[in-house]
Amino acid sequence: MGWVKEGLKDWCITRDLDWGIKFPGDEDLTLYVWVDAPIHYMSSTEQWAKKTGNPNAWEKFWKPGDGIIVHYIGQDIVYHHCIFWPSMLKGSGYNLPYAIVASGMVKVEGHNFSRSRGYVVWIEDDYLAKGMDPDYLRYYMVSATSQTKDLDFSWETLKDKVNNELVATLGNFIYRALHFTRKKFGVIPDGVLDAKLKDEIQKTVSTVIDAVNEYELKKVSDTILHLATIGNEYFQENRPWELIHTDKEQCGRVLFNALSLVKALAILIEPIMPSVAEKVWGQIGYSSSEIHSTTFDEILCPLESGRELPSPVPIITKLEDDVLESLKDVLTTRIKAAEASERGESSEEKTVAVSFEEFKKLDLRAGKIIECEKVPRTKKLLKLTVDIGDEVRTIVTGLADQYEPEDLKGITALFLVNLEPKKFAGIESKGMILAVEKADEPGRWIPVKVDGVPPGSKAA
Repeated sequence: MGWVKEGLKDWCITRDLDWGIKFPGDEDLTLYVWVDAPIHYMSSTEQWAKKTGNPNAWEKFWKPGDGIIVHYIGQDIVYHHCIFWPSMLKGSGYNLPYAIVASGMVKVEGHNFSRSRGYVVWIEDDYLAKGMDPDYLRYYMVSATSQTKDLDFSWETLKDKVNNELVATLGNFIYRALHFTRKKFGVIPDGVLDAKLKDEIQKTVSTVIDAVNEYELKKVSDTILHLATIGNEYFQENRPWELIHTDKEQCGRVLFNALSLVKALAILIEPIMPSVAEKVWGQIGYSSSEIHSTTFDEILCPLESGRELPSPVPIITKLEDDVLESLKDVLTTRIKAAEASERGESSEEKTVAVSFEEFKKLDLRAGKIIECEKVPRTKKLLKLTVDIGDEVRTIVTGLADQYEPEDLKGITALFLVNLEPKKFAGIESKGMILAVEKADEPGRWIPVKVDGVPPGSKAA
């Protein structure tokens, strides 16, 4: 709102970067990422429309009319989605967002989400390739925090969510109800939905709808889990394992009610855990895929008594400690490698002795820093343009947290110039500046200056 009140100004939509979409008419420039990236919101909707067999369905949402688009974004890109992107849409004649929900940021194990520093979880490699169920992660993302608070992802919390909520509450009730009914009846027994349970289901549906309209997905998941808790309490209080011996007809009515709750839970959880919902739907005798087109209006439709029940299997399994440790190891290894890379070191730090002949192979030269600038989207990296006598090289160093670019520009320092080229944040670095750590200030690194020495002079 401050930007709007101050008066909107022209917006530079190009960048002088070596990566990105080339700007039409000037190959030396690239489009600012927040100009080209949001267009994929539209193209991904078009891809979805083609997959569903209705290639023009995307127009309902993006072209003017009754379509509703809600953007879920991070708090750091509010400007882009509240000013730039709507302006682009309006100027192009497309539908504007109905609502923009700025959520909290994603952190990983207490650290800001960062690919360059290793604090990132790659869904394909770190999760799905390990055989992990995508529904567990979906549930975690929805239920771990409220909409406006940061989400601090940790493997321990994921384990707690799966084992103590999904397995112990949701999965436990569903499997108990299905297993006992299948074992004792084989079909859905006769029954009528208990008035109290009907009221609980109706309240749950109403709360879920309100929570969705408030964009509070944690409230949605918490409400569904509460209904599963009511199911466990109902099953425990009515003790069907005893009723089956004294009053089989009443036992059947209790189980009919338990399965009615199972049906409601399957429909409610489907948007969050579609695969789990499929399994549940199949285990109450329906075609699994039909759950995705089943609406809230059908939640209270009575179950079909006499419908055969297949043999049930647990829909959710516990995360064991060994699996969790293997997932943690992947993240820990990546973080260590990123930290070492940022320092220009090997990820396996060790002290080794080298012979004098090996030492003589190091090409140490005086280099004058003629340009110095911070590397965008990094905290520690500086891009140095260094004159080493017979050529000018680009060298990246991790000193941005200790020096401003102007502090290093113009100095002559010692550089190792026969290192194998390596990329840092997309920039190829051909060398390393030498620095020493101050004995009385651990972590404080001082470049080895050789001012007055001509660039290119070799150290011996």
